[in-house]
Order: sequence, then structure tokens, then C-alpha cells
Amino acid sequence: MFVHIVLWKLQEHADGRGKTDNARLIRERFEELANMVDGLQRLDIGTDVFHTDASADVSLYAEFESRAAYDAYVDLPAHKVLRVFTLAVSVERHIIDYEI
Repeated sequence: MFVHIVLWKLQEHADGRGKTDNARLIRERFEELANMVDGLQRLDIGTDVFHTDASADVSLYAEFESRAAYDAYVDLPAHKVLRVFTLAVSVERHIIDYEI
């Protein structure tokens, strides 16, 4: 199994929307994308509830059946579009990928 985790800290305002609306859009778009991904075994996307200085605003936890399934996900055109959006509305992004 291959695990992909991403944490985003969002800009207060970006792309004509506030942080809350952009967090909601990120969540909705990843949920839509999940239906297009072969080999995706689990996808959890959450938004922060405590809003501390150390908090990320959005988190993504994804499990793939293999590294190859993850690589195919990264190459999906819909993922590439979503990646551009998340980069445009975020100020920080942290990623960890590992195999189990």
C-alpha cells in the first residue's frame, strides 16, 4: 500500500474567495476526483476545527493499492487542475508519501 498525506495552510483571501470557501472547494473537488482514481482505497479530506497558529487548514489522507496507482493519480488531468488551484490558494503545503 502507498500512503499520500498533504497539509495546506490557506491564504485568508485568494481567487476571489475567503479561506473557508476555498477549503470547502478543495474538499468538494477532491471528493469528486476520488471517483476517477483506479486503485484508490481510501480518501479522507478534512478541514481544521481549532484554527490555532500551528494548524493546517485542510488535510488530505489517501491510501493507494500501490505506488503505480499513486503515480497514475498524479498524472490524471483532473488532479493536475486541482493541484494548480490548491497551490494558488495556499501559503504552505507539506507532503509526506510512504509505503506500508
